[in-house]
Amino acid sequence: MAGRPAAPGPYRATRLWNEITKYFRAGMPLRKHRQHFKKHGSCFTASEAVDWLHGVLRSSSSFGPEVTRQQTVQLLRKFLKNHVIEDIKGRWGSENLEDNGALYRFPSTSPVKPLPSLCPPKENLENFSRDRERLFKLPHLARRTVKKHELLQSLENLEKIKPDIIEENKEDTLHRKEISQEYVQETWRNIILLHLQTILGLPSLEEVLQPTQIVPEYVIYNMTNTSKHGVVILQNKSEDLPHWVLSAMKCLAYWPRNNDMSQPTYSGFERDVFRTVADYFLNLPEPLLTFEYYELFVNILDLLQPHLERIAVEALQISCLLLPPPNRRKIQLLMRMISRISENVDMPRLHDAMGTRSLMIQTFSRCVLCCAEEVDLDELLSTRLVSFLMDHQHEIFKVPTYLQVAVRDHIECVKMAQFKYPEEEICAILPTYSYCKQITPQEFEEQKVSTSQAAVAELLENIIKDKNLSVKDKKKKLKQFQKEYPLIYQNRFPTTENEAMLFENKPIIKQPMLSLRKPRFCSLRY
Repeated sequence: MAGRPAAPGPYRATRLWNEITKYFRAGMPLRKHRQHFKKHGSCFTASEAVDWLHGVLRSSSSFGPEVTRQQTVQLLRKFLKNHVIEDIKGRWGSENLEDNGALYRFPSTSPVKPLPSLCPPKENLENFSRDRERLFKLPHLARRTVKKHELLQSLENLEKIKPDIIEENKEDTLHRKEISQEYVQETWRNIILLHLQTILGLPSLEEVLQPTQIVPEYVIYNMTNTSKHGVVILQNKSEDLPHWVLSAMKCLAYWPRNNDMSQPTYSGFERDVFRTVADYFLNLPEPLLTFEYYELFVNILDLLQPHLERIAVEALQISCLLLPPPNRRKIQLLMRMISRISENVDMPRLHDAMGTRSLMIQTFSRCVLCCAEEVDLDELLSTRLVSFLMDHQHEIFKVPTYLQVAVRDHIECVKMAQFKYPEEEICAILPTYSYCKQITPQEFEEQKVSTSQAAVAELLENIIKDKNLSVKDKKKKLKQFQKEYPLIYQNRFPTTENEAMLFENKPIIKQPMLSLRKPRFCSLRY
């Protein structure tokens, strides 16, 4: 097997960092503060920044409600280190920031990180172009290419071939070469790329996944060597989890019904077992999703929204098939364990100050997803992904049989065409993956903004049509939406009359049946 390519740089994470810093700089409220008998204008306290940024991150589809206040403090420390903010005396470069009343401000210019380039060398593109041509043409056949409409017509008429004709062609069929295993593997690679590009809605996977990063042997193994529960079974037991780790995970997953560790329990026993499992996973040489696929999984974070949930599950289904079988097995067992622990009402508290679900996510997020290079948003991104994996692990780790069907149909298509035209060169009729298609940075930004605005506009419509909201709550949400997205709100309600029409069907308040007016008293004076 050819050597694996180097892990891609954190392109998506860097772009997300730049978006957050710009949004923070544009939206963070500034006001006057007094400190040590001196007034300072256009600044904010650390606690005010934590409050505001924490709310933004929790409502963001890229991070979600699992973001903790402490993680927000850590992100602000990264801001201080990278000179996104500075203290009131102009100092920056350290991570000395606490959740308190210390004053900070924005520098005159906020630095933006350069985006790393993931474009492969020119020779790699040329090689891939040649490989793709080889994939969709069988070189052992003759030179002339059958046109697409001819091939389709031949396939339609294939069932009408008479038995005597089949007998006459049997001898020729025996001399014809079989489709190579290399061709089958390249078909797997191409179909996976095509599905991922369609699901992610990207004009190109150039900065997300390269063809050489897909190992068809891994995909086929992960789909065919599974237990009745869908967990990968390893033939090489030396690559599996150690027995003591499996025993500890099983003990926690089925607590208190199953304790096969042959040890007497004691107060705090379950915490020690949990710490044993956590130490093993946290000391692995690389995350379970591997450094190589970091960019792919970070891009899927854009899909972790309620109305895109099904698409996100499908994207993660395919992406997790790309993992080496030992990694897929480990992350399957880990997600099953922490999901069971989080839902187990009989499990004693494993942490004094943190809930069980939050503890699971915070503990294992870094051993699931992180970048080979230092990325300031790693912890927030991995927390969001682990939360989604926990909640949807049954669907995500199901084997997507439609991939097998697509590969099988493609191979059968080529075989039938080869049978009908034994001396012709056959071209595949499936759509091919366009790896080298490029768009300008301006076009990319326009498409990104257009997609984001459409999702936000859909959110506004959901608020408007929500019949479960009271008038008061609906007005409150609309006011908040108008503050966050004024342009989209103005497009929906160009005038105040349009906005007023939304609430014109108010309930009619009936007049009271009894009059409570005070009685009039006549004067007794004559």
